[in-house]
Amino acid sequence: MEDIDLIRVTGVEYIKDYTMNLEFSNGKIKQINFLPLLKGKMFEPLRDLRNFVQFGLTHWTIEWFNGADFAPDFLYKQGVDA
Repeated sequence: MEDIDLIRVTGVEYIKDYTMNLEFSNGKIKQINFLPLLKGKMFEPLRDLRNFVQFGLTHWTIEWFNGADFAPDFLYKQGVDA
C-alpha cells in the first residue's frame, strides 16, 4: 500500500466534460471523472460545466472559482491510471 498522506497535485490537464488528468508529486498520473463527486453545497455549482472549467492549481491541489477543492489523497484514490 502506498503512503499518500503527503501527496500533492502538481499538474492538471482538462480532458473534456468533467474529466481531468491529474499529476501527483509521486510522478503518477490519474484520470478522474469529477461528475459523481460534485455533491453538496460547495460542489453543486460545479455541475454547471461553465463553472467547472474555472479551476486553478494551488500549491497542493486544484481549486475552483468558489473556493471548492478536494484533498489530494482523496483525488489520488478516486483516479484511475492514465
